[in-house]
Amino acid sequence: MFKDKRSFFERITGSVPYEENAETETEETAKIILADKGKERGRWLEEEPEVGELTVDVYQTPGEIIIQAMVAGVKPEDLSITINREMITVKGTRERPAEAREEDYIHQELYWGAFSRTVILPCEVETEESEAIERHGLLTLRLPKIDKEKIQKIRVKSI
Repeated sequence: MFKDKRSFFERITGSVPYEENAETETEETAKIILADKGKERGRWLEEEPEVGELTVDVYQTPGEIIIQAMVAGVKPEDLSITINREMITVKGTRERPAEAREEDYIHQELYWGAFSRTVILPCEVETEESEAIERHGLLTLRLPKIDKEKIQKIRVKSI
C-alpha cells in the first residue's frame, strides 16, 4: 500500500514542499517561468520616468473647497490641472537648474522632475466656476461647491 509522506496541511491544500517542487518541475513549466521573468526584466529595463507626488493642503469653507500646493520654480504654463465634479489632478514639471550637475551636489533635498497629485473631492463642485491662482510659488485652487439644496424657480413662458 502507498503511504503519503506529505503533512496533513499539504494533503488538504495539494501543496508540495519546495524541494520536491524544484525536482518535479517540467521543462515546459520552466520555459513559462523564464518567459515571465524576461517580461519583468524587460519592464524594469524600460524604466518609466519617475513621477513625484505633489504635497497639498485641502480644506473647505461653507461655499467652496480650497486646495493649496507649493509649486515654486514651476512656470504656470508647465502646470496641467484637470477637474471634474468629484476629482482634480495637478501635474507639472520642475526643471533642475542648468548650472547644477548631479555630481556637484553635496546635499540634495529638493524634488526636480515631473510631479502629479489627484485629490478625490468630498463633494461635487462647479467645474466652470473653479479658479487656479499662483502667487509666490503657492498654487491655490478654489472650487465652488454645488448647492444641491438650492431651489431655483423657473418662470413659464407662453408662446
